[in-house]
Amino acid sequence: MSAGPKSKQLFERAREVMPGGVNSPVRAFRAVGGTPLVIERAEGAHLYSVDGDEYLDFVCSWGPLILGHAHPEVVEAVVDAIRRGTTYGAPTPGEVELATHVVDAYPAIEQIRCVSSGTEATMSAVRLARGATGRDLIVKFEGCYHGHVDALLISAGSGLVTFGKPSSEGVTPGMVESTRVIPLDDEAQLEALFAEVGERIAGVVLEPIPANNGLLLQRPEWLGHLRQLTRDHGALLIFDEVISGFRVGPGGAAEMYGIQPDIAAFGKVIGGGLPVGAFGASKEIMGHLAPNGGVYQAGTLSGNPVAMAAGVTTLRYLKQNDGWQRLEELGRYLDTTLGPVLEGAEIPVRLVRVGSVFWMALGCDSAPRSSAEIDGTWAETYRHLFHHLLEKGIAIAPSMYEVGFLSLAHRREHIDRLAEILGEALAGRPDGV
Repeated sequence: MSAGPKSKQLFERAREVMPGGVNSPVRAFRAVGGTPLVIERAEGAHLYSVDGDEYLDFVCSWGPLILGHAHPEVVEAVVDAIRRGTTYGAPTPGEVELATHVVDAYPAIEQIRCVSSGTEATMSAVRLARGATGRDLIVKFEGCYHGHVDALLISAGSGLVTFGKPSSEGVTPGMVESTRVIPLDDEAQLEALFAEVGERIAGVVLEPIPANNGLLLQRPEWLGHLRQLTRDHGALLIFDEVISGFRVGPGGAAEMYGIQPDIAAFGKVIGGGLPVGAFGASKEIMGHLAPNGGVYQAGTLSGNPVAMAAGVTTLRYLKQNDGWQRLEELGRYLDTTLGPVLEGAEIPVRLVRVGSVFWMALGCDSAPRSSAEIDGTWAETYRHLFHHLLEKGIAIAPSMYEVGFLSLAHRREHIDRLAEILGEALAGRPDGV
């Protein structure tokens, strides 16, 4: 079921009034070709286009929808909040409750500040690190994407890789000079950088589970070495848990690896499907933020009561209903069902999974740990797989670099269907061309 006539008509109109016809680049289908679906509504594990076609959804709005689309309890909480007003520009009970959920669950975090997106969260975390240390340099890793922040749009992943660009136009030389970029999983370069400029490094920002340029699971030993180096040199370790936070578990990657960052950034799941981000740290570090300190950050819609209601309801539901355990069980079923299909393919492809996040690594016999290990020449094969699944009513990410997500709305029969159709697609394109 490719895009129907209504989707095509609306997309043509969209192209006249929005750049590329979209409000986020990957939605334009440039990496896979064809016309994007225009979605009218969604429920549970399914999307419904304006043409009335139904799709089994493994994108989950790029991760926030851990309970599935339009979960009844989230909808009820949002409607109830809207009846009381959509925004106040003042403190609310909901923001206190959401902050308490995050602080209670996440290691080393004593206070958080809510914002409206993951980009705002990482941007503010970087500014806080510089303000708290009085230093200027930020270190990031090749292929990791931390939102469209100038200082971090250097050798970024996600949509930038999709379009074959290692960075973004409009990023000034000054921003490049204040950011250092090194490869993932490379102790030698990490040690050399700290030996050279360690006394100038304010913070090191990292997706502890890199999931914006494939799913690049890191060695715990390497992460531990990074943690020790930052401590030894007085730099702050910033975990970007916008995707992994409250997705792989209540304590995110920090709990999974047993490594506590100095600052953490959150988004997606904590908003329950509405625009929310947050960043947090110890009381000492957060004390540098205005109004208590000299690091300024503000937002008219920060702590929005409607978004807080969605986030609190989502986190409470996960905690009260063994959500993370159920998702892990579903993920293990994905391993046992989808894994053999990929292993039996005549092309090299590897299933990589952590919790309810998964990725098909085309052209790989083993799970990559760095962006350099991903072979972009397999994009045409992914295009074939994508459109075969879409024609059969299954939606996966329109880019070989993007990951997939499971939700509590998914059932084993949904995974069975994915495995069946993917097997058909692989059988129809065994040569990878």
